[in-house]
Amino acid sequence: MVGHYTNFGELRQNERMDQDYTIFYRGVDSQFAIIAPHGGGIEPGTIDIADAIAGCDHSFYAFKGLKKTGNKILHISSNTFDEELALKAVQNALIVLSIHGSQEKTELVQIGGKNQELKLEIMHALRMAEFNAVVSEVPGLRGMKPENICNRCRSGKGVQLEISRGLREKMFDNLCHRSLRKKTIVFHKFVKTIKEVLKKSQ
Repeated sequence: MVGHYTNFGELRQNERMDQDYTIFYRGVDSQFAIIAPHGGGIEPGTIDIADAIAGCDHSFYAFKGLKKTGNKILHISSNTFDEELALKAVQNALIVLSIHGSQEKTELVQIGGKNQELKLEIMHALRMAEFNAVVSEVPGLRGMKPENICNRCRSGKGVQLEISRGLREKMFDNLCHRSLRKKTIVFHKFVKTIKEVLKKSQ
């Protein structure tokens, strides 16, 4: 997805904080930061997933689109995402896990990022939990560039999860209606699976 803005400075000049977008940050003494840079109306459900994975155990950051319509304009590429609190969160972490939402209609998790070991651990754990998970070879979803927000951590090697629209619709009732949205058993199973992988990796 290509948004209207190439960096946060451009976005801030044209959009209103707490009306068009808002930002969440919760710092925790952990080697992991869990982030959702395209949350809210941009990629629905991704903030809920990231927040639940982070819980009280890991640092959490999210950028949330608040517009009633047209939130896609707020999508800043992961390779140029430079909002200040996001940079603080990732630079303080040894490893970043970024949560994204793809438009894929099947139930699929595409795993990217430079951390090869953690990618494989997550893939195998998700498959054991009966999720369809693959290491992404899709251009634009591989997350291998050093400037990708998931790789701007202290180790230089993070992981990004592209969770398909089809799977997110199974994780939530009323995915696109925030006031009606409810987390399903699939949501809790997914979050538990990822949390267990991170716990073993500490």
